[in-house]
Amino acid sequence: MSGDPTPVLWVCGPPGVGKTTVAWEVYAGLAAAGVEVGYVDIDQLGMCYPEPAGDPGRSRLAAANLGAVVAGYRAAGARAAVVSGVVDPAREAHADPIPGIALTTCRLRASADDLARRLVARQGHRDTVAQALAEAEALDANDIGDVCVETSGLPVDQVVRLVRERTAGWIAKTAPAPDGGAAPPRTSAGAAGGPILWLCGATGVGKSAAGFDLYLRHVLGRQIPGAFVDLDQIGFYGSRVDHEMRAGILAAMWRTFRAAGARCLTMVGPAEDAAAITVYARALPAATLTVCRLHAGRDELTRRVMLRGRGGAWAQPGDPLRGRPAERLSAAADQAAAEAEILERAAVGGVRVDTDRRTVAEVADAIVAETGWPNAAGGDTHRPPSH
Repeated sequence: MSGDPTPVLWVCGPPGVGKTTVAWEVYAGLAAAGVEVGYVDIDQLGMCYPEPAGDPGRSRLAAANLGAVVAGYRAAGARAAVVSGVVDPAREAHADPIPGIALTTCRLRASADDLARRLVARQGHRDTVAQALAEAEALDANDIGDVCVETSGLPVDQVVRLVRERTAGWIAKTAPAPDGGAAPPRTSAGAAGGPILWLCGATGVGKSAAGFDLYLRHVLGRQIPGAFVDLDQIGFYGSRVDHEMRAGILAAMWRTFRAAGARCLTMVGPAEDAAAITVYARALPAATLTVCRLHAGRDELTRRVMLRGRGGAWAQPGDPLRGRPAERLSAAADQAAAEAEILERAAVGGVRVDTDRRTVAEVADAIVAETGWPNAAGGDTHRPPSH
């Protein structure tokens, strides 16, 4: 059994430079070539309030969770992982070694004019341009990254080709043998307790949108220490939903969030039946798990799937609907409606919230009304005084 660290390629850079898009293409190309590789966006691993003392930007917290994700992928059979996301402009990503990981960082850069143009095109305003340019200057000044790839004026496919060329061999240097190896040891810390709200439901029902809105307004908005996890975003390995892998990663992340001060967790992700829920309950034996299933009818699911296919939702990495032709979206909508019917007949989840003809905010408010969240998480005891 091999104890070699798992090779990880981290594609970083300032906001708007295209790091998520490029990293995903590198990952997808490796997976298509038969390489057992996983992917995660580091920004998905640090959503925890408040910011831990001594960890500005939550970089150490996210790094600890990255170690958990890579360990989970490795245990499931992955030989490598690709990561995208921000780094501290003043220090390497990550300056402190992450156990079980052999890290290669590839920084993407662009000229100030090109970066400003991309940000305005993506966000439709200039509010964040100055901050992004300042971050880009700091990354340049500190020469962050093992390699740097200039992206100005280049299409995505050319940037991906340059990244592959400049980082060639990053897997072969330390990868475990193809027949497997010992997964990096996981923490021996005990299971973390505390309340967890899980929003599940069919594809397109609005789990991520409603869950994040709930987290922003009803948890962070009330200054309740809490964290947020999207299960799909910590599960980019293999061709199927691996609940055992995801549950193990989630349990490790929840320990890290609890140690950082989080008192509750809002999570979103699929659960096709009661057996899937049991997998997570076993991985979180000390936690109080509330499962809320969102439901929508066929017409509403079709509308949302079509909207998402046209880009009418956040550009989540690996979205299987975004940019797809109409016939494929129609088939996905039919599948989503079938999923919803199966979940409905099985009455999956302890709480059901209908999302038809409701806005994202209205769905989030309905979840709070039905579950008592986050009051059920002890939210009232941490609510700031009204005066």
